[in-house]
Order: sequence, then structure tokens, then C-alpha cells
Amino acid sequence: MKRDESPLLTPQRLAEAREMGEKLNRLRIARRLRQADVARRAGMSRSTAILIEHGDIGRTVAQILRYLDAIAPGLPLIALMQESDPSLLALKTREATQRVRALGEKERKDLDF
Repeated sequence: MKRDESPLLTPQRLAEAREMGEKLNRLRIARRLRQADVARRAGMSRSTAILIEHGDIGRTVAQILRYLDAIAPGLPLIALMQESDPSLLALKTREATQRVRALGEKERKDLDF
């Protein structure tokens, strides 16, 4: 029988669990992997992968580490939390909004053939 561990944890710890799940989700997306494929590699069901990515505190550390290893073999957990993986940095760059400004008069003349 499963126990609900959330009443035993502080709000800060619950937030940390959610943050870890979000970072695993972002890493999977950054590496362009499907959730079902990663779950299969980790030897778990897709529903367990969904729970991990939502930061469910009922998941074991072993499940989380297997899931991380299925996404990025050899990547340390600390690198995930610090978001120092190159694929995460590339995702952040792709997501960043870029300012678009109107061309000035001189720039328009330079482009005019």
C-alpha cells in the first residue's frame, strides 16, 4: 500500500521535487527524446516517467537516477540541477526571445537594390 509522503515534507522540499522533475523534462526535450522511449530505456512504464517528470515524491531515488541515465548516460545529478548540460544550454538559447527592431532609413537604403 502506498503512503502519501507529502504531509511529511516541507513546502520547500516539495518544490525541490517538482523542480527536479521539471529539469528532467527539459533535459528530455532538449535531447529531443520521446517520453515513452526514455521510459522503455529506463525499464519503467510511461506512467512512472510522467510521475517522475511531475516531481512525484513517491518515486524512488533509483527510479529517478535510472530515468536520468536513460536520457543522458553518465550525466551526474548535480549537472542536471545546475543545468550545465550543453543540450540544456542550447534549449535555453532556442527559447530565448529575440528583440526585433525596425530598420533605420540607412539600413533600408542599403538593402534596396
